[in-house]
Amino acid sequence: MEDYIERHLQEAREVIDRLDRSQIDALVNTLAGVRERGGRLFFLGVGGSAANASHAVNDFRKLCDFQASAPCDNVSELTARINDEGWENCFSDSLRASRLEAADCIFVLSVGGGNREANVSPNLVRAIEYAQEVGATIVGIVGRDGGTTAKVADACVVVPTVNPDTITPHTEAFQAVIWHLLVSHPTLQRSGTKWETVARQETPR
Repeated sequence: MEDYIERHLQEAREVIDRLDRSQIDALVNTLAGVRERGGRLFFLGVGGSAANASHAVNDFRKLCDFQASAPCDNVSELTARINDEGWENCFSDSLRASRLEAADCIFVLSVGGGNREANVSPNLVRAIEYAQEVGATIVGIVGRDGGTTAKVADACVVVPTVNPDTITPHTEAFQAVIWHLLVSHPTLQRSGTKWETVARQETPR
């Protein structure tokens, strides 16, 4: 058991070392451009990435003053769309109802990035295609080879695979690491986080 713990943590160190810093920088600058033009952020994810999307919405709204949302947060609408129009269309139809436009951005959080041929996350693929149709910006934090997201995104961070047996846990964990980097980056952050603000107030001058 101790060997596994050390191996998992060592893999996390390797992921950090191999992350493409230039792509993270591109993500920062792309998102800054979306906010500057008044665009909205739509976070898309399934499974564990759906939970990450919900958390990211909070951070980007509260800390960075983005108008952000995630279709998965409205479980009534999401399940109605899945039931009535099918899994593949649930995100694209939600984006259509939100009047997605060229100024906006979809932010994909996914282990595989969507792959129509393998029938993995086809709802992400369809949402990406719809974003392309309206000219919206596409960004993502994904794993493996990045799938459809990495192929077409304006900026995309691919979490490197260091062990084929632990792709999902590292990808979903580093989605959180990277988006927290983004919302604390001085280019994007506009409001301080609570405990850091408290600490500064308590520090004697």
